[in-house]
Amino acid sequence: MIGYMKKHELFVREMLSKKPGSEKLRELLAYHDKQIQWMQHERLVHLIVTLFVCLFMLLSWGFAIINTSIPAIALSALLLILSVAYIVHYYRLENSVQRWYLLSGEIEERLKS
Repeated sequence: MIGYMKKHELFVREMLSKKPGSEKLRELLAYHDKQIQWMQHERLVHLIVTLFVCLFMLLSWGFAIINTSIPAIALSALLLILSVAYIVHYYRLENSVQRWYLLSGEIEERLKS
């Protein structure tokens, strides 16, 4: 996902560096905005998954404190690692979409001038 986003961002920046005409800019803006819509959906899905994984990690951690056992501690550790991975992924996803918003604004500014 992150690789796809980097590839798209590179494509848009390359197109902008070629100084396209207003028609090409409109097409680029429409394409880019469609990509943003898809990534907003991905962000929502990843946010929901991240929240549930973190919730289950907290529940398993509480269970491990009440009923200390090797499987409960292992489950808590596994869900902690998974939670950290999801949080890092969501952070990168969110920052990439924020950069895309700036790119969209840049395209719109070029259309105005």
